Formats: sequence, structure tokens, C-alpha cells
Amino acid sequence: MTEILMPKATAVWLVDNTSLSFDQIADFCGLHPLEVRGIADGDVARDIRGADPLVNGQLSREELDRAQADDTYRMSAVVSRHAELMKAHKPAPKYTPVSRRQDRPDAISWFVRNHPEVTDAQISKLLGTTKSTIDSVRNRTHWNSANIKPVDPVTLGLVGQLALDELVRKAADKKARDDAKKGGATMQPVEAEPAEPEFVPEARERRGAEPTAASVFGTKD
Repeated sequence: MTEILMPKATAVWLVDNTSLSFDQIADFCGLHPLEVRGIADGDVARDIRGADPLVNGQLSREELDRAQADDTYRMSAVVSRHAELMKAHKPAPKYTPVSRRQDRPDAISWFVRNHPEVTDAQISKLLGTTKSTIDSVRNRTHWNSANIKPVDPVTLGLVGQLALDELVRKAADKKARDDAKKGGATMQPVEAEPAEPEFVPEARERRGAEPTAASVFGTKD
């Protein structure tokens, strides 16, 4: 079965204008036979206007005539160029020129050294490399480890500055959220400094009564 445009509208037209069975219409339109029966009974697609598949180029007259003559025959839709245009196309995988591929280990080393918060998955997606290559650079088991040196991927021309800044920002935000969930860094209580003893001046010796001549020289008696 080939996907067609406006399957319910096509089913409405086939129910109203042909002698096809519910199973044939359901197979052609990609619907359930009970749904086609509901269209015939007026319970489904009541407000949908029928679309002629012959006019819009999705079904040939020969296919329709053959199906009406044999209720076991299943019609094949004509591939519509409009249907192809409406299909969502996946973005092409990122391509790194061969001349630049030898620079990727340097960029990986730069990330490992300067931004450990960036995950291997993020590095792999940004640079178009593999996790095994990242591991070999990190563990210094890469075949060219002796010549690998940390170099900014923007300088190497592998990524743009905006893309790099956005990646680093996202990685930093995620790390901050993870740290917050774990309670953050535990702050050590500050030990109180011992209080200095209050200065108390030494008590002065209490002097006795002022000496007299008698106490110093004695008396004549």
C-alpha cells in the first residue's frame, strides 16, 4: 500500500462513486474496514468532501475497473510527486571534510582539558566523531596520541563560535542543576576564634598608713 493524500476524503469518494468493497477501499486508503463502513453509514467523515483519486492522479482508471470487477483485487496507488514533497526529510548527517578529520582529536583533547562538564554524547554530536575515539583521546590510547594537542574547535574550523558557546552554556547549566539536586557543595562551618581574655589591670598593692618619724627612727624611751 502506498500512502495517499487525503485518505478519508478519497474513501468518501470511493464509497459514493464505486462498487468497491469496504476492504478494498480500506486497503487503498490505509483505513480500517469498520471506519470505511462508518463512512458509508454517515457516522464517520460526515463533513468531509470526497476527493476523486482519478482526477488528482493517485489512481488509474485501469486499476479501478479491475478492482470493481474482482473484489479480491487490491489496488495500487500511483506515486504522487506531491506526496513525496510533503514527506518530512531527515537532515543529512554532518559531513566533515577528510582534510579536517585529522583535527578532531585535537578538538576532543581541548574539550577534555578545558570543559570536562561537556558530555561525550555532546562532543560526538558536535564534532561528528565516535565515543570510542573520545575515550582513546582521553585515555591517551589513540594511535596518534604523541601528536595530539588541545586546540579550540573554532580555530580548527570544525564548528562555529555560536554553536560552541551554546554547547558550553548548556553543559554548564546542566552541571549546575545536577549539583543543586545533590545538595551542592557542603560548606564547612567556620570555627569560632578563641576570644581574647579581657584585659584586667593588675590590682595595685594597697599601701598602709604613711610612715612616721617614730616608726622609722624609734623613740627615745
